[in-house]
Amino acid sequence: MFADLLRRLTATDPGHLPAPDARLALAALMVRVARSDGDYAAAEVSRIDRILMRRHGLDADAAGALRTEAEALEAEAPDTVRFTKAIKDAVSLEDRTAVIEALWSVVLADGTRDADEDSLLRLLANLLGINDRDSNLARLRVEQSL
Repeated sequence: MFADLLRRLTATDPGHLPAPDARLALAALMVRVARSDGDYAAAEVSRIDRILMRRHGLDADAAGALRTEAEALEAEAPDTVRFTKAIKDAVSLEDRTAVIEALWSVVLADGTRDADEDSLLRLLANLLGINDRDSNLARLRVEQSL
């Protein structure tokens, strides 16, 4: 099911992903972040669903279905570096900044900041072409909205 999307994500030049594929790839990245500390908490799952509902205008069932697909894709996806590079190449800078905010929202959903999550977010921001300052500002915006 995901073979074609994974092949495009890991191609030398993935090009612009169609909206449904980009939506699924970004959801899978949120799942990867949530799973990075070894505790895929219910609060993180709920936060991912709310982000998907808000970003894509989905109802709760559709967001849950997208997240379930994203969980399967994340389990099959290549290493984080290639996966994120493909997203960077396929998604506009403005959207990547919003992605960092969404990722910070997932990290902070369970009320704790794990060192592994912090490290992964720093790597992801860099791979997505977002500098540390802008990532930290995104984190602060998320913290203030909680």
